[in-house]
This record gives sequence, structure tokens and C-alpha cells, in this order.
Amino acid sequence: MKPQYLPLSLAVGVALLAAPAFAREAATDLDGVVVTGTRTEVAVEDSLVPVQVIDRAAIERSQAISLPDLLQGRAGINLTQQGGPGKLTSLFLRGTESDHVLLLVDGMRVGSVSSGMPALQDLPIDQIERVEIVRGPRSSLYGSEAIGGVIQVFTRAAGPGLRQDVALGVGSHGLRQASAGLSNRGERGWVSARAGYQETDGIDACRGTAAGWGAGCFADEPDRDGYRNASVNLRAGLALTDTLRVEGHLLDASSFNEYDGSVFGGNEAENRQQVLGGRLDWQAGERVALRAQFGRGNDDADSYFAEGGARSLVSVFDTRRDQASLQADVGFGSDQLLSAGLDWQEDRITSTTAFDADNRDNLGGFVEYQGRFGAHTLQASVRNDDNEQFGNHSTGSLGYGLALGNGWRLTASAGTGFKAPTFNDLYYPGFSNPDLRPEESRSANLGVAQYGDGWNWTFNVFDTRIERMIGYDVGFNLVNIDRARLRGAELTGFATLAGVQINAELSHVDPRNDSDGINDGNWLPRRARNTGRVDLDRAFGALKLGISAKGASHRYDDVANGTRLAGHGTVDLRVEYALARDWTLQARASNVFDRRYETIAWYNQPGREYGLNLRWQSAR
Repeated sequence: MKPQYLPLSLAVGVALLAAPAFAREAATDLDGVVVTGTRTEVAVEDSLVPVQVIDRAAIERSQAISLPDLLQGRAGINLTQQGGPGKLTSLFLRGTESDHVLLLVDGMRVGSVSSGMPALQDLPIDQIERVEIVRGPRSSLYGSEAIGGVIQVFTRAAGPGLRQDVALGVGSHGLRQASAGLSNRGERGWVSARAGYQETDGIDACRGTAAGWGAGCFADEPDRDGYRNASVNLRAGLALTDTLRVEGHLLDASSFNEYDGSVFGGNEAENRQQVLGGRLDWQAGERVALRAQFGRGNDDADSYFAEGGARSLVSVFDTRRDQASLQADVGFGSDQLLSAGLDWQEDRITSTTAFDADNRDNLGGFVEYQGRFGAHTLQASVRNDDNEQFGNHSTGSLGYGLALGNGWRLTASAGTGFKAPTFNDLYYPGFSNPDLRPEESRSANLGVAQYGDGWNWTFNVFDTRIERMIGYDVGFNLVNIDRARLRGAELTGFATLAGVQINAELSHVDPRNDSDGINDGNWLPRRARNTGRVDLDRAFGALKLGISAKGASHRYDDVANGTRLAGHGTVDLRVEYALARDWTLQARASNVFDRRYETIAWYNQPGREYGLNLRWQSAR
């Protein structure tokens, strides 16, 4: 699957050359603003649910080489990975399952329709402008999957005027990467085109063996497992009038991944993540705004088995999500906003595995109220989803905030969530149940925060109960049998002391199996109870130094809690030097103490690594 980018790139290049005909338009400053938590723009300090924004400056400063690398150690997040860059990565938010987190790219749902898992590892970080993380249920605004929270990735768009940038990088394990971008923004129009490439020889992903029981990947392949990713990101828009504008976007990332496997599961994969969409915004009046959005998310995964120069197809799981939404925001009174919307979605799967059904549609409608009354803030939302396979399901949320003065703020929120069964759950031959019902959750959050001039801290405690979780009974039948209780706390803070920028994030979660049976009271697998990271950055003129410490306590790899994985901590160092006004040289050393650890039993993680990047960006 090799997309033909050249004609499309040439078309965008022609548009770029024409773009100076548009007069200048100031870009919207989104610093300190989050849209994912309410589907409207809200200042981070005014959000009634815990949120975090990672902007482009923070992404470049971190020198992260992947989205999982960027998210590691963030508040509420547990990550597991099957053996180095590009390998299957799972994200657990606040202790919920990895398919209990909704992933959006530019407002579009992404992820496999068959497994319910998004391919975090395949979203290229060089194409990302910002990441918004919302911790806690948002099903009352987005429907299925948002039990643990929502993560939204915004791809890079055009800044003011004409801009160009190029980046080249090399690193350990044969890492080589390159990216380039060209954009222009005028008063009436904006257009941007970006391309990226990353390749690594990788590490030996799995130390398992084909002999014995429980030996990881059950394969004897002690070799390097490489990875490569080629991506294109295109965006263009036009302000048709002072109140009406239209925009289109495309993100296309194709990857090739080697892993340790067998003739039954393959050892090579060709994957493709594609998000294509359009948006129409109309400011219908001083207090009335309408937005229409439509698009498609494709998740294609084709597996092969390669041995002795021969290669055979093992499986095809190509899935797509067609989506459309309409939202109206009406302001009334003083600091009050009423939003209502409809979301339509059709899921479809094409596979070498025969499913009893290969498509389904969902229609969801929601209403949300946001109001401010002096020191008091209120948010309430309700939603109903009508799904072709499981019928109607309703969810709701309620939030309250109290400003105490001197930057102090108290918040309280509660909400329900649900997760629809996947196609694998319902129809995979021999391992499914077409009578499954959605998983359900109830959550509550209490928070206190203080925001000062250039500093802030937040503290949140939460309790989540999940019922009708999908699992196997004693007869190995897939049923809605499991329950879980998740309790925890998160502490975040930012400050600048003696010129040192300090970012700290600490999390604790108690993820317990709450089902009847022999595993009742056990930890849910692959979640560390304690995680955290601290980032320190200091500039000395043209020279910038940084250090990041990340850690996680021990976890168990199985539901019986019989396989214990030790905790770990790593330290990363980074240096950045401005060679000239347009040129920047970056160097990093990751896991400098060469800690050996596993987040999944039998699957290796990289040891000490080095990297070097050279960036050029046209002066603004």
C-alpha cells in the first residue's frame, strides 16, 4: 500500500505559490485554550474536568521521536509497548482499558473498527501541532469509548505569512528521519503541505521462544525488528466571507513493521492510518455559531509471514469510519452557552476473516449547557446514541467550579460513560458473542488548583466504577461479566525558578478487579500504580539544556497477578543550540543509565540511545 503523493503534492505546491494573493490574516492564538473537554473553546484554568495541552514548542523541546514517547509519564497515563519504536502500543488512562480511551485526530475518530485499538505508534510526531488530553468520562459529548477520557491530536497548520522548515535526524539503532513543510497564510486563505519519513533498524522485539508455555511471542527470531513510516499532512482553508469559512485536511501515514511472530500471526505488517476531513464554520450572529464537519478515518492492517526470502499473506483487517457532525453554539445571558449537536458514524470492515456483519451505523445527539455566575461555573451535558447493533444508550455529566480568589479554584464533576462492543467482540469466528451489551461506567472527580503568573499546580482525586466489562466466563465464553473499581490521584505543577522551567506530573491509581471469582481484588494487568515525570529546562542565550526523569512502579502482566514486572526509572538529557537565526542543532541521550525493563512480559525495551537533529526554519 504505497500512496501516490506526487500529484497531490504538486497541486498543493501550486496553491502555495498562489497563496500570497490572499491578504494577511492573524492566526488564532490557542495557547492556554482547550476545546476537547467541552467541544467549545475554554481556557485551561476554567475547565471543570482535568485537562492538559502539549503544544508544538513543548513537542520540539522534548525531542520525542514518537507520540508514545511524548506521552510517557503524563498525568493519568500508563503505556505498554511490544518491543521498541513502531511496535504495538497500548495506553491506559486512569486505569481504564486501552480501548476505553477515545482518540481523535482533527476532530475525527480514529482506530481499528475490528479491535477497537488506535495505532498511537503510527501517528508521526513531526505532523503534530498540539495534543489535548482530557482525563475522565466524556461519553456525554462523544459517545462510545470515552470512559477513561479523550486524547485529541491536532495536525500542523499554516502560521502567519510564508513559512518553510526542514529537519534531519539520526540516532541509535540506525535511526534516520527527515521532515519538511511549506505553508502560507493570508487574510482570506491558508494552505500548508508537510511530508515526513522515519526509519529505524530497531531492536530484538521479543526475547520469547517457540518452546515452552507462556514464552512471550512463541517465536525464535533473535534479530532486529525494524520500522519505517512515511507521512503526508495537507491542510487548506478559505474565509468565504467575514463570517463563513471552509477548511479541508488530510493526514496519511503508511508504515512497515517487523516483529517476532509465526506463520499463524505473521512477522511483518503494512499499516496505514488515514484521516481525511472537511469543516464549515459559520458565525451566524453575534451569539450564534454553526459548525458542520465530515470525514473518514481509515485503519488498514495487513500482516505477512516472511522467511527465507519468501513472503506470504497472513491476514487483512482494513477498517473505515465515515463520520459527519453538526453543532450549534448559542450564547445567551451573561457568560452562558448552550450547545447542541448530532454525530453520525458508519463503521465498515474488509477482512480475510469472515465476520457475520461487516458494517454498522450510529447516530448520536447531545445537548450541553455552560454557565458562569460570578465565582460559580456550571457545566451539564446529556447524550443519546442509537446504534444499529445494540440500540440506544444514554450518558450524562455534571460539573461545578468555584473560584476562591488569589488563583484558587475548586472543581467537582461526575459522569457516565460506555464502550460499544467491537466487531471482534461480536463476530470474530469462535471467539465472540453477538449478544454482548456495551460496557458502562460511573465516575466522579474532585479537584483543587491554583494559577499564578507563570506558575500553577493542580490536584485531582477520582473514583471510577466499570460494569458489564467484556470477558470470558469459566466456559471460555465471551460475556458481560467483569467489573472494575479504579481510584486514584494526580498532582501536576509548573513553575520557573532561577530561570529553570519545571514541569512535574505524578499519578497514583489503584486499578482493581471487582468481579466475583478467583481474581476479585487483583490489580488489572499491565497498569503501574505509580507513574510520573519531571522535566527541567534552562536557556543560556543560544544554548538550551534539558533533563527529563520518568518512572513507573511495578505492575502485573496477567489477571491472576502471577507475573510481576519490576518498576523502572529513566533519565533523558537533551541539548539545543541556535547555530544561527534559522538553524538549530539538537542532541539527546535517552535512558542514560541504560536501565533494562519491560512493560509487557518477554518484550524488550531500548536501552541507552542517542540522537542528533538539525532543524532549519525560515525566520518569521
